[in-house]
Amino acid sequence: MSYASAAALQAALFAHLAADSALNALLNGAIHDALPAGTVPPLYLSLGPEVVRDRSDGSASGADHEISLSVVADVAGFQQAKTVAAAVCDALAAPGLAQELVLTRGRLVSLHFLRATAKRDGSGQRRRIDLIFRARLDDI
Repeated sequence: MSYASAAALQAALFAHLAADSALNALLNGAIHDALPAGTVPPLYLSLGPEVVRDRSDGSASGADHEISLSVVADVAGFQQAKTVAAAVCDALAAPGLAQELVLTRGRLVSLHFLRATAKRDGSGQRRRIDLIFRARLDDI
């Protein structure tokens, strides 16, 4: 198993999402891998936790990364959060993305949407959608 490409995957995903014009139009650049100090934006995307499983074989060391991306909105209703979640899915479902996304270590073999959970968070005013994607990496 190799967890060695995890930081490279996170950096590449962050850069790709931050460069997506449709997503930035919705979020005004509020894409974070850690919440900013001070005032938290009313609508943002956060790169979250991941679960990694060994997928090494005879040819390479590899792993499946289940990555959580969270859309958080401080507004009533889910419409705004769902619109952003759809834009995230569109950005990560682009044809050929696995070949385009350059990692500083390893190689992205595939990236697929697995599931989403939409829920009220905190006192009930905040909406949160956790999107889970599976990334298959070879550490070459």
